[in-house]
Amino acid sequence: MSESAANAGRSEPKWRFRASVPTGMLGYSVLAATLAAYVAVYSTRLHHLPTLFDYTAILDAALPLVFVALGQSLVVLTGGIDLSVGGVMSMCVTLIATQVHGGALRSLAAVGAVLVVGAIAGAVNGLVVARGRIAPILATLATLSIYSGVALKILPEPGGSAPAGLTAAVANPSNPVALLWILLVAGSWFLFRRTLFGLRIFAVGSDESSARAVGVPAVRVKIAVYALSGLFSALGAIAYVATTTTGDPTAGSPFVLTSIAAVVVGGIAFRGGRGSAMGALAGALALTLVIDVLFFAGIDPLYQPLFQGLFLVVAVLLGGGLTLASRLRETRR
Repeated sequence: MSESAANAGRSEPKWRFRASVPTGMLGYSVLAATLAAYVAVYSTRLHHLPTLFDYTAILDAALPLVFVALGQSLVVLTGGIDLSVGGVMSMCVTLIATQVHGGALRSLAAVGAVLVVGAIAGAVNGLVVARGRIAPILATLATLSIYSGVALKILPEPGGSAPAGLTAAVANPSNPVALLWILLVAGSWFLFRRTLFGLRIFAVGSDESSARAVGVPAVRVKIAVYALSGLFSALGAIAYVATTTTGDPTAGSPFVLTSIAAVVVGGIAFRGGRGSAMGALAGALALTLVIDVLFFAGIDPLYQPLFQGLFLVVAVLLGGGLTLASRLRETRR
């Protein structure tokens, strides 16, 4: 009993400190720099500033990645990784494109069912990782293949459609509805991180053994976090179908790496316990803006992956510099 109390006394302050370190500033800084570059190249190319329609289009395009990156960030904060987000998203995209039809109540019920499917798929990942003690990268790589196969079974080729109401409510090109969703998610995060469950996520990511020693149910926390990742992947699927108005069984494939990239740009530590989901949100917006910057800069689409890779390298180097500076400050204290 006394040993547990001693562990609690040594560990809890560390969790609080790591949870409060403003590592998300990297994501905000990169987003600000990318936005400035976008305005510069847009104005140079078209001789006027971006319009509200341009910003709305960017937010609509970024919304699917924002959702998936937020789910990925929660997993990374516990020291794990979720490669299955692409498979979960593809599976949910096909379900939405083929099942969400009919009246408003039926469509709403179908959307709710898709969210449940995403959460269950994520919970399966959590069970395999936490209960089966399989490395997250291996477990989620396997389920990525399974969920991607299910997506192809549901919709063998691109097709299906999205109800007009879904597009109007999630990604309306005439109104910045996507901005409202992003603000809602951001506000929810600031409340969530102050809950007991939010603190437990940082605790598990900081030091799982110490967290267990003071009574944190690490297994349940991991299962819940992967379930949330699946839920956010389903939300990303809804945003994707609402934006494109059609379904694609391979829609989630690009989001595996881009969600991880958003986490990296957002300054979240892959060892867990340090960072903010808001950094990942900023990273997702920055990654979406990069594509527009390259387009208006007249970069050949064949070379765009090269410049996107360079962008990530610079972001990682900046993140490493900030981490080193943070450690030096800790040492001096």
